[in-house]
Amino acid sequence: MNLQSRVTNILTKPQQEWPVIASESTDVAALYKEYIIPLSAIPAVCGFLGMTMVGVTVPFMGRIRTPIVSGITGLVIGFVLSLLGTYLAAFIIDKLAPSFQSSGGIVQALKMVAFASTPSWVAGVLQLVPMLGALALLAGLYGIYLCYLGLPTVMKTPRDKIIPYMVVSAIVIIVISFVMASISGLFIGGSRLMS
Repeated sequence: MNLQSRVTNILTKPQQEWPVIASESTDVAALYKEYIIPLSAIPAVCGFLGMTMVGVTVPFMGRIRTPIVSGITGLVIGFVLSLLGTYLAAFIIDKLAPSFQSSGGIVQALKMVAFASTPSWVAGVLQLVPMLGALALLAGLYGIYLCYLGLPTVMKTPRDKIIPYMVVSAIVIIVISFVMASISGLFIGGSRLMS
């Protein structure tokens, strides 16, 4: 799998790319090494650079930047939790598959989560300018659409179950992302108190 081609194809022509993804023989380790780790590093690294180098302007307080040690702590913890959250979401989505007359296994569910997360990971570059970071949430909407397109091919979801499975999958990913961000925030807050 060529990373650049895969990202371009899943973002620009997902209907043609999902069947290719579904038919590829791979495993969890290869998906992480070749796709998930490089792409999930984008928001982590850009968030670190944005908050430590650029910072945010707060009225009456001026520009506030995250101290380097807190930033590095946030980068590492956020990145690791993102990797764990991706697998946890795939695990739950795989376990929910029979409820939606779907099948595929953990590798196919991980493909769904990883490739549907592509827009959010790529949009993580917006975190270089912290005030633009919220726009990355819009990329999540495209990710939900990618999930909708991919479920019938990757998880063999019947037509009448696509929307319910897509909604439940999106909720799972959103909740896990929120929990992981909260945990990361606790660690970052603790590191700021110690520095």
